Amino acid sequence: MAGTQHRRVEGWLSVWVVSGWLCLLVNAQMKIPPETVQVWANIFADQITALAAKYSGAPLLQKKLKDVEPIVKIEDVDGRELVKEFSDEIERMLGSKMKSVKRLADTAEDADYYHDFNATLEFDYYNSMLINTMDEEGNFIELGGEFPLEENEHFNRMLVNTIQSDIQVPTNVYNKDPDILNGVYMSEALNDVFVSNFQKDPTLTWQYFGSTTGFFRLYPGIKWTPDSNGVVSFDCRNRNWYIQAATSPKDIIIVVDISGSMKGLKLTIAKHTINTILDTLGENDFVNVIAYTDYVRYVEPCFKGTLVQADLDNREHFKLLVNELHVKGEGKVAKALKEAFKVLNEASTKGQGSLCNQAIMLITDGAMEDFQSVFEEFNWPDKKVRVFTYLIGRDMTFASNVKWIACNNKGYYTHINTLADVQENVMEYLHVLSRPMVIDHDHDIIWTEAYMDTVLFNTMAHSLLLMTSVAMPVFSKKKETLSHGILLGVVGTDIPLVEVMKLAPRYKLGAHGYAFLITNNGYILAHPDLRPLYKDEKKRLKPKPNYNSVDLSEAEWEDTEENLRTSMVKGETGTLTIDVRSSVDSGKRPLFLKNDYFYTVIDDTPFSFGMVLTRGHGEYIFYGNVSVEEGLHDLTQPDLSIAEEWTYCETDIDPDHRKLTQMQAVLKYLTGKDPDLECDEVLLQQLLFDAVVTAPMEAYWTAMMLDANGIDPGVETAFLGTRSGLLRVTRYAGSERRVAKKFLTKTDKKNLFTVDHFPVWYRIAAENTPGKFLFYMPTDEDNKGEKFVIAITAVTVTSGSRTAIAGAIGVQMSVPLLQSRLLSLATQPNDTDCSNVEGVCPLSCDSIDLGCYILDHNGFILISKEKNDIGKFFGEVDGSVMAQLLKSGLYKRVSLYDYQAMCKSSHGHSSDARPLLSPFYGLAAVVKWFLSHFMLFLLEFNICGLWHSDYVADAKSVYHSGHKQKKVDIMQPCNTEYPGFMYDTTITETNSIIKCGRCQKMFVLQQVRNTNLVMVVLQADCDCSRQYSPITLTPKEVKYILFNCTSKFVKALNFTR
Repeated sequence: MAGTQHRRVEGWLSVWVVSGWLCLLVNAQMKIPPETVQVWANIFADQITALAAKYSGAPLLQKKLKDVEPIVKIEDVDGRELVKEFSDEIERMLGSKMKSVKRLADTAEDADYYHDFNATLEFDYYNSMLINTMDEEGNFIELGGEFPLEENEHFNRMLVNTIQSDIQVPTNVYNKDPDILNGVYMSEALNDVFVSNFQKDPTLTWQYFGSTTGFFRLYPGIKWTPDSNGVVSFDCRNRNWYIQAATSPKDIIIVVDISGSMKGLKLTIAKHTINTILDTLGENDFVNVIAYTDYVRYVEPCFKGTLVQADLDNREHFKLLVNELHVKGEGKVAKALKEAFKVLNEASTKGQGSLCNQAIMLITDGAMEDFQSVFEEFNWPDKKVRVFTYLIGRDMTFASNVKWIACNNKGYYTHINTLADVQENVMEYLHVLSRPMVIDHDHDIIWTEAYMDTVLFNTMAHSLLLMTSVAMPVFSKKKETLSHGILLGVVGTDIPLVEVMKLAPRYKLGAHGYAFLITNNGYILAHPDLRPLYKDEKKRLKPKPNYNSVDLSEAEWEDTEENLRTSMVKGETGTLTIDVRSSVDSGKRPLFLKNDYFYTVIDDTPFSFGMVLTRGHGEYIFYGNVSVEEGLHDLTQPDLSIAEEWTYCETDIDPDHRKLTQMQAVLKYLTGKDPDLECDEVLLQQLLFDAVVTAPMEAYWTAMMLDANGIDPGVETAFLGTRSGLLRVTRYAGSERRVAKKFLTKTDKKNLFTVDHFPVWYRIAAENTPGKFLFYMPTDEDNKGEKFVIAITAVTVTSGSRTAIAGAIGVQMSVPLLQSRLLSLATQPNDTDCSNVEGVCPLSCDSIDLGCYILDHNGFILISKEKNDIGKFFGEVDGSVMAQLLKSGLYKRVSLYDYQAMCKSSHGHSSDARPLLSPFYGLAAVVKWFLSHFMLFLLEFNICGLWHSDYVADAKSVYHSGHKQKKVDIMQPCNTEYPGFMYDTTITETNSIIKCGRCQKMFVLQQVRNTNLVMVVLQADCDCSRQYSPITLTPKEVKYILFNCTSKFVKALNFTR
């Protein structure tokens, strides 16, 4: 017994000794001398700045600019004068398009006036579906004659016929119907005007005439491509430009019967009818939807008693809610009509809504009760509100009542029997609403919002091109039909918005400056921050669902009071200064800028133009004179290129110039070979000056490559760019040895001068101290795993008290080059005195005990021993140290917002709108799930299973599987908040110890002098991941829970414009 007790004591003693030894081992603290890290950081700073200076040649370029300062003149940029200059140019351009459309309208009306309808007319026209089609015997088929097509640069290299237009007819319209044949024959007169317009204004693109009968005459003529089923669903009468031109702005109340008699197919047809009516509305219209049984309900309770703008967001929101309608009860139409009249009358009295046409759309399978008194009280005798009725289903019992309602309220009655009937019948109301305008001959010119024509064009270049259309209605002038108000159709032309914005040249706005264009409803037509496309799950580019209803406040979100938006919507001229948080490099790098906004209205259009100049470098522009001969010599050096998206010379006016590149056009003009070219003299002078001043760099970079010592392995590209769009590039390494194969190639849009922006590296350099190199690793997702480092600095010219940025110059290097430099110097010699040092000694970044990182000013890792860490945000790799750096203020978090984001959303058969409309719906669903599964649990009575984590982890999936519906992740527009980080350069060093459970982690941070980098050395054997979560850059969706109708969600839907 005593022996047993002795052994127990001995055992406990052994455990205590071993435990104590383990505690000592765990708590042993590595010492990282800050002075050692400082030495490493300083040596590294000297090496990499020398490397960047040597291979970029930045000191030489700055010296050359210093030498020419006596002949340089720097001037202040007058924003007020500049915005007027740009807006006048845009006004002239858009004015010429309106004149072209007016000529088409006049010609079409005259042609109709002198044309007599012939019911037996035979006419063989060019059908765009059938042209150039032969039968088995080699003869052209009927309506498919020979129609020459040629590739044309002006029309994105599409095959077109610029001598002749052709005709498109929807599949559901008979292409030899007498109405079609007479309309096509009459409109042949437009061919000569199409050609004449294009000759007078060679910047014109597509011109067209859309007929009320359904045919579409398009110039230049093309071969129309049907869908995979051989069907052409395109109907010009459904296009926004047609609808807007054919009718005036309107207030519409849709009243739908959801009584028990509307069940089944009737309700399906009714829903489709509502959606089709909604599709005919635009941002100048106002709408609401009321459903009725024996009581009245608004499909969106938050829109009760009001009209909302029929923009895309609201229309889509209504469609979601309409999809949730169910039938019940008995239909009482009188109550619903009273409510509709009250809303319209109140809007008219208060001066709200469109202040133009008003109409009620009644969708029902019959009206039995006494409804005449409603019209007597609210609409007779003036009949200011038209009532259109849609009788749903085959039952004609109450057809006379439904027809009586329409005919006695200046409306139109239609009977919709099948889903196929909906489209054609809904469109009839547009012709009725157009009659007063036709009778009065109000030729109002309309402009559409921005749109992409993915239906008309099947090529990527055309279908993803943002454009606006200008259109005008065409009326019958015949005396015998004048009082009937007959609309013949709509003529129009498209204007690519990129061509409009080229009239505000980038070089006049500075590195961060830009121009933008909005509608009188506050929607963006053109803005460098407008991102209308996204990549779907197959990485295909597609338009976002709300791409053409992005409000100015969503791009200029720092204008929290919406002063800029309000002033521009009102058509005012003025200025505004805003401190903004901007970002570059895919939103990863925040910038703090002070922007001066200048804005004015574009006369005779519903558009307002704005531009931004950034304080500092955006305030100045400089000029320097050199001879054409001297500049031409340097302009033709092989390393030099210019911004192909900029307009140095206008190549789109003369057809002979359309195949010229901008460089070819510039050289032809400067050499006198083509003096007829229209060129920007100021930009050309700047280009020549920049070519001369930067010419020595080509010789310098060539000399570097010929040096006997050779190029350091990993130095790949030297480059520079100037404010005139000039770019010089020298490749130190061949393509087979370069890591950055895409960098500064034609596909590398973010790093080139484009119509929207200066290169990313140029904008980053502009915000950095000139002469000081800034190192960063591009985070472009398109680099496909390529990781490389760019060192960049700005170069300037000074005249008196003014300093202007002349350009940016840099070098691109591989990561292994810098990594090898760091590891070779970041090590203590073997003879280091380690007698008083606890832990590892001598220290070396090559040791597994140390983690060594080089971070940039935004917290991204440029150098790490772990290859997978390179390019990541440091907080994702080590949340403990990053948390400490944030806490101490070395790095500061910057909140940024994206109101054009796309988020994944799981969808089944039910609408997402329902939980938004009632937060208790989601709560009820959870309670329902809990109770049902609790009952199952009681039946199974598995107590142990209660504590199994799968019951919690799988709750959501079990709930959804209970619904037996397939969930699919789809992308939907959303708002997100995401972080950016910036280093406080006033703090040069810090060190600290982080307690992480049973260990403590020491780290030392040291600024890499004369750069934007910091060195972080930390204890690698202490894992703090359990105590500190990673700090990521993942955007968080901003969700708005609808507790009442004053929530931000509803404000976003019912935005006052």
